[in-house]
Amino acid sequence: MQIGVPKETAEGEHRVALVPDVVGKLIDQGLEVLVQHGAGAAALIPDSQFEQAGAKLAEDPWTAEIVVKVAAPSSQESAKLRAESVLIAFLAPLTNGEGIRAIAQTGATSFALEAVPRISRAQSMDALSSQANIAGYRAALIGAQELGRFYPMLMTAAGTIRPATVLVLGAGVAGLQAIATARRLGAVVQGFDVRAAVKEQVESLGATFLEFDLGGDLEGAGGYAKELTPEQQQRQQELMAEAIGKVDVVITTALVPGRRAPILVTEAAVKKMKPGSVIVDLAGEQGGNCELSEPGESVVRHDVKILAPLNVPSTMAEHASQLYARNIQALLGLMISEDRTLELDFEDEVIAGACITRDGEVVHEGAKQAVGIN
Repeated sequence: MQIGVPKETAEGEHRVALVPDVVGKLIDQGLEVLVQHGAGAAALIPDSQFEQAGAKLAEDPWTAEIVVKVAAPSSQESAKLRAESVLIAFLAPLTNGEGIRAIAQTGATSFALEAVPRISRAQSMDALSSQANIAGYRAALIGAQELGRFYPMLMTAAGTIRPATVLVLGAGVAGLQAIATARRLGAVVQGFDVRAAVKEQVESLGATFLEFDLGGDLEGAGGYAKELTPEQQQRQQELMAEAIGKVDVVITTALVPGRRAPILVTEAAVKKMKPGSVIVDLAGEQGGNCELSEPGESVVRHDVKILAPLNVPSTMAEHASQLYARNIQALLGLMISEDRTLELDFEDEVIAGACITRDGEVVHEGAKQAVGIN
């Protein structure tokens, strides 16, 4: 059984799907791993480390039975798949209709890490969470770097400097990590989420939970927030603008799967912020949570710096790759039998839930909508 690791070709993608430590464990299980030359270079992992772990360097790892990637394949890469191929990657099944269609046409069986069910048994395979942790950590550092003021309170002979105030919008994995990191840096932190259930988690990290009455608990399926009604969005924006105007840094992390990110920070809210304040918008890839965000850019509006970085986990490619590779390893454990053969049990909730294409068909309900299949 061969596992292929291609070099990532998507712009700005520096991660690699497997790292030497995980490669070694797979080889110890009797598997063969083919790694494309230079696949780990952008993550600071030279070819020599893969060779030392037992991998074989290859020009074309797409010949392997199982191909593991980070980013969704390009049309040229999808064309290399065969009917007997198994592909595992971030496939963006809810929005990447054209790419999913191209994979289905090859007959390959594909699995999206985003579609792994959020159940206890699958936590070790939850790549969304492992990468969101990195994004939240990085966002807090970006806020501190760009603010131009101290985060912690400083008591000096020249007087006392008050601590910076940080507001984190969205208390999922990224938001909670941003809260924890900002607190470690010494800021006074508030956390907001429409889901009442996360209040205890926010407060356990030493932050204050910001509460607005929007009409009941708004937690949806899979632990994500429900999409708000237009009336709830309007009410939230009005209340949020007042809170935003009182802080130095705002970090936004709110996403709704398959939809444009909700607007949490309006232009009116930005106008209320002090000159030199900072907004770090982690929802840039889905349009942004700030009305003035420009995805992938850093702009100044009303004397406030607004950053909407893309693919933030890739900026910490070495550790991001380590965590992602362990997610892949755990998922492979469900797919490969003890006699080292591929054994896909579609009665298994994780295997069935993560499967996007099979036998030339799109089988994931959300992906069917993206492709245009009723």
